[in-house]
Amino acid sequence: MDDGQTNHLKAYGLVFNHVKAGNTTQWLLNHRGGSFLAPHTAELERAARLRGVRVEAVSGADAAALVARLEAQDLNTAVVPLEKAPRIAVFTPDHALPWDDAVTLALTYAEVEYDKLYIEQILDGALADYDWLHMHHEDFTGQYGKFWASYRNEPWYRRQVSDLEAMAGRAGYAKVSDMLKGVVATIRQFIGEGGYLFAMCSGTDTFDIAAAAFGVDIAPIPFDGDPMDPDAQDRLDYEATFAFTDFRLTTDPAEYRHADIDVTRTPAELPQELDYFTLFEFSAKWDPVPTMLTQNHVSSVRGFYGQTTAYRKDRIKSTAVVLGETPGRNEVKYLHGTYGRGTWTFYGGHDPEDWTHRVGDPPTDLNLHPNSPGYRLILNNVLFPAAQRKKQKT
Repeated sequence: MDDGQTNHLKAYGLVFNHVKAGNTTQWLLNHRGGSFLAPHTAELERAARLRGVRVEAVSGADAAALVARLEAQDLNTAVVPLEKAPRIAVFTPDHALPWDDAVTLALTYAEVEYDKLYIEQILDGALADYDWLHMHHEDFTGQYGKFWASYRNEPWYRRQVSDLEAMAGRAGYAKVSDMLKGVVATIRQFIGEGGYLFAMCSGTDTFDIAAAAFGVDIAPIPFDGDPMDPDAQDRLDYEATFAFTDFRLTTDPAEYRHADIDVTRTPAELPQELDYFTLFEFSAKWDPVPTMLTQNHVSSVRGFYGQTTAYRKDRIKSTAVVLGETPGRNEVKYLHGTYGRGTWTFYGGHDPEDWTHRVGDPPTDLNLHPNSPGYRLILNNVLFPAAQRKKQKT
């Protein structure tokens, strides 16, 4: 999985499906970009060839020697067995929206099976059947992505509002924002009981904002028909959040962000050629989870915008693990933490191979980016639960 790999992204799918079929594979952390080691079979070799994935054959003796060397205390490397592929769900509506989802693009390209879930299924308890959940361009505050100012007359926006209001009515909620807080509570319980959450873009900060605002109306008039609580800012409960603290709400319905968690900058301030973030190096033996989440063939990854692009460092809790940040700026791009028996990971930005992806832009073609370092981080998150203990049901 170093620079010699011909298709990094499909390699993850190859390993995922190999593990899913009941085969054990070993993840060689910090060895040649986070390579994988598996017993040779003709079926595995054929599957790799069909996907354009480069594999190298080694003898049993050489494999044993390599494992022993990587487990030696003088190297920052480790060998982690992958034993059980997670059952994957993606939080998304059943109708098309005018933007893509980098995770579903990655899963589809890598040939990793997943199911789609949305609000009503989650409130009905469907998460009990899954181990790993992704959410992307969501707005859990009930403000419809803060698209009101620019897109309120667009058919897709009007349909989104209509569909969510109908769902809230069927579920017995007076407001969409209350229903979405119910979704947040359900997802928090899922994680606490051992589930894995991976979120990108506005699915990250709006989740925490909604969690902090239980019992507080933070939606201005255009979104729910009545004024927000005048004391909303003072009533936020930062103890209820995963990643962020001490943030200030954005109360202007026309401003395209929810709070001061998200960084604000322009291409003039940080041009594309200078926009990158650096991955931290962790102890493979003592911190295997953050090490797995940062496996890559490069240490610096190109940045990319999103509705939530990155996170202000001074709004991040001390309990969160920073996985990647923009050097010399008050910006964190990639975060991880634990809650109960589960974990959460937040990744800022919308599409790792589209610097300024806009509403209505065509989906990214991953056939053009088979070695994308930014997409590798997504697939690290898909694969690492295979190395974790089996989720315990309660």
